[in-house]
Amino acid sequence: MKIAWCLSCCALGLLLSAFPLPSLRAADEGDDLVPLVVNLLTEKDKDLRALGFEQVRTQAKGKKATEQFAALLPKLGPDAQVGLLSALADRADPAARSGVVELLAATKSDAVRVAAIAALGPLGEPGDIPQLAKILAGNVKPEQAAAKASLVKMPGEAVSPGIVAELKKGQGALRITLIDILVTRRAKEAIPALLSAAVESDSAVRAAAMAALAQLADAEQIGAMTAGVLKAEPGTERVAAERAIALVSSRIEDPAKRAEPLLTAMKKLSATDYQTLLPTLGRVGGPAALKSVEAALASTDVNLAYTGLLALCNWPGASISDRLIQIATTDEQPAYRNLALKALIRVAPLPDGRTDADRLALTLKVMGMCKSEAEKKLVVERVRAIRSVEALRFVVPYLDQPAFAPKACETIVELAHHRTLREPNKAEFHKALDRVIAISKDPVVVDRANRYKNDETWVRPKVEAP
Repeated sequence: MKIAWCLSCCALGLLLSAFPLPSLRAADEGDDLVPLVVNLLTEKDKDLRALGFEQVRTQAKGKKATEQFAALLPKLGPDAQVGLLSALADRADPAARSGVVELLAATKSDAVRVAAIAALGPLGEPGDIPQLAKILAGNVKPEQAAAKASLVKMPGEAVSPGIVAELKKGQGALRITLIDILVTRRAKEAIPALLSAAVESDSAVRAAAMAALAQLADAEQIGAMTAGVLKAEPGTERVAAERAIALVSSRIEDPAKRAEPLLTAMKKLSATDYQTLLPTLGRVGGPAALKSVEAALASTDVNLAYTGLLALCNWPGASISDRLIQIATTDEQPAYRNLALKALIRVAPLPDGRTDADRLALTLKVMGMCKSEAEKKLVVERVRAIRSVEALRFVVPYLDQPAFAPKACETIVELAHHRTLREPNKAEFHKALDRVIAISKDPVVVDRANRYKNDETWVRPKVEAP
């Protein structure tokens, strides 16, 4: 009997696969074949169940069929429940939602809980957001991951506002996760809440909010974002906040106008806050910004002049390199000269519209200005930004100098990473890579060198968010 039943089920499966639309076109009205699919779902044989799951996913159309399949959830074992939950999620018919929610509340199986939470992505509604937020705030990582994915996927215009509501009343790490979800959803309606979060007392939330604004905000929000810079603690947090404004500003099409929203906002600030925002203005750059920065540099107020120099050193390209060279070579204060030189090391190789030859020429000039070993090492490291065989030729001699060899090895493999540069200059790169393999003590660098020699790829490891 068992063999005969299995054979008949297989025959049914072949029939359903061969003639899916005609056989199930009336499923919405209780077609007799829907119960047969239900029979497949209750089979102990997992291959037969898999056939039933596929029919749920793609063929048995209609709300009534969905409700029948969802009603089966509490009658199945955990493995079958997981499979059916996945199939219902792929089916994406909201009629299954109530069955999923009920199972989530009743089940004691960890795997079923995770599958039910995941199914709420395509099947859920805004009313499910508080429960998913509660799961996010818990400490069961698989459930947290499923809840996050569901909040990202959940359809509907009311979903992002619902997530914002949870953000406003949430605490700590939950709020950071919700902010990340809103960014992934590209939820511009969250911008007002993010601007508020950017000035809160929790530094981690502030940082997350500013990072989110960097992705979602437009020029119209730059003025409000300055409050986030002013609230940020000096150091890493403030630098990140400054860069967020610079990134939003960079999306203004005309480079000459990118500083306008920030300058407009700065004019309304106190002298102290204006000065605090000068380094941010430097990161935005442009002729209007340079005028304000030069005015600060010329000030008799020592603190203001120093902040103006910091702004100049933050410039997004090498257009101010002549000014930095002047300061680095002639300024009376050693601290000013050092800051200008470090800025030159940074901007000289930047891909800012100049030719590779021009970038390398400035980099060589800056190397000639360097006096300390540490400064020269920075140049050897930074030249990897210039993807040219001439940059390789510049670096190779430093393999012979023990103090510089480690940085030179790293730069060579980084240049070799780019196939379009490596392939036309294979002989030179292979010779340099052989040297790297022979002298490097870094196993990752050696592995990369070997891979590039063999024309293999190397995947840069993902950096996990803190």
